[in-house]
Amino acid sequence: MSEILILGNGVRIPAIGLGVFQSPPDETAAAVETALRIGYRHIDTAAAYGNERQVGEGIRRSGLDRDDVFIETKVWPSDYGYDETLHAWEKSTRKLGVDRLDLLILHQQAANLFDRTIAAYRALESLLADGRVRAIGVSNFTPAALDRLMAEVDVVPAVNQVELHPYHSQPALQEAHAARGILTQAWSPIGGITFYPGPWGDERRNVMQDETIGAIAAAHGKSPAQVMLRWHVQQGRSAIPKSTNPARIAENFDVFDFDLSADDLARIDALDTGEGSGPDPDREFGERMLFPIPED
Repeated sequence: MSEILILGNGVRIPAIGLGVFQSPPDETAAAVETALRIGYRHIDTAAAYGNERQVGEGIRRSGLDRDDVFIETKVWPSDYGYDETLHAWEKSTRKLGVDRLDLLILHQQAANLFDRTIAAYRALESLLADGRVRAIGVSNFTPAALDRLMAEVDVVPAVNQVELHPYHSQPALQEAHAARGILTQAWSPIGGITFYPGPWGDERRNVMQDETIGAIAAAHGKSPAQVMLRWHVQQGRSAIPKSTNPARIAENFDVFDFDLSADDLARIDALDTGEGSGPDPDREFGERMLFPIPED
């Protein structure tokens, strides 16, 4: 069973969840059902992923009670604005087949549309007050964007979901979260398949193939992915590894029977390059990126 983290408002969230970013809709339901049968109790999706309906189907196939599964989804900037975000909740819950979300977050800070971002967050606050969501938060927000938001709203985001793995551990952002009582949630928690340039000359490194992580993994009889996920758990973060492969899904959850030493953790922390691979959080959102989220 996953370790449990406590959000700022007291809501309990499993530390390890299944992510479904880029999971094909025709594979998503089976992946979710597999994860829940293995022991996962946290599923992370988003309106923009186009697979909320299949996530709901996988949850129903699992046979678990609704209250046993922590469901998290995200509002895309095309649905920012007060009324628009209330309607985004309606679309997501209808697709998921539920009447309440455990965590609803804004998918991007959309800095050039920040008035709409603030209005969207105020809609989240209303949904929270009405009991239609149990916790609210954001994704891909910088410390400056968090400050800008928190100057205008009442409820501190429970979560900020950001790119975070050993090559991009974002220590300054994690410190900003800690100072504000925000849980750090890692997307791409094991680095995905991204290759990083760095102080290795022309060589490019994959986080999964890092020698330091490989040595720690061998010492513990675990895989590199398991070591990275254990690193997140021991440092108090939420992590949402993505896979549709049943063996990988099971491997990513098998991280609760060993502990990394303080030296192990420090060696992994030291791998940070200071550079991420995801889109710039401060980028502008033009019309092309404001694609509509379907009703069904």
